[in-house]
Amino acid sequence: MRRDVFQAIADPTRRAIIGLIALQAMTPNAIAEHFDTSRQAVSKHLQILVECQLVKQEQQGREIYYQLEVAKMKEIDKWLEQFRKIWEDRFNELDNVLSNLKTNKP
Repeated sequence: MRRDVFQAIADPTRRAIIGLIALQAMTPNAIAEHFDTSRQAVSKHLQILVECQLVKQEQQGREIYYQLEVAKMKEIDKWLEQFRKIWEDRFNELDNVLSNLKTNKP
């Protein structure tokens, strides 16, 4: 089953995992230590992130390390960029309205 990237990052645990491995590659056990959940649950989250190509696995000896797939994160950022401009424009408009209200205050 092909998973949607945005469904994957919608989950707070998966976002937290992404935040952890953005700093350095980690083993599943090292990742699991940061959560109050089972190692199996963390593995399921990692599996979903791998399927979405947000995370990649690398075998180092007997250990598997998970690391962030930066190129995929850049794709998400590029998609979000179209909305940043809209949000910035709206915030600027709101700032202007609030400034006008403040200036015209009796």
